[in-house]
Amino acid sequence: MSDEQREKGRALLEQLCGDADAINGFPDKFLDYTLEHLFGDVWQGDPLALQERSLVTCTILTALAREPEQRFHFAAARRLGIPREKILEMIVHAAHYAGWPNAVGALRSLNEVWPEE
Repeated sequence: MSDEQREKGRALLEQLCGDADAINGFPDKFLDYTLEHLFGDVWQGDPLALQERSLVTCTILTALAREPEQRFHFAAARRLGIPREKILEMIVHAAHYAGWPNAVGALRSLNEVWPEE
């Protein structure tokens, strides 16, 4: 991987979570893969827009019931301008394919990071 991809990844991570240091403390090799490959390459690809990638990620995390990561990515979706209503609709839709308990957990995660106004 390249320094350019690492910098692109760091910039995107900052855009997603407001703090590029959010993943400090990860082992060096895992940090490299996260910045260079995941955020510096995979999240940068075409033809999906950044908001679409975010929504896809939120959907997968809902289906897998990964509540800690849901909180990170639901907050990132908010920063990217994805309306809360779209996240809610995705959760309702996913409930029918991934299971009601997974959707309940996702709703709990969403309400923690993005309470209803």
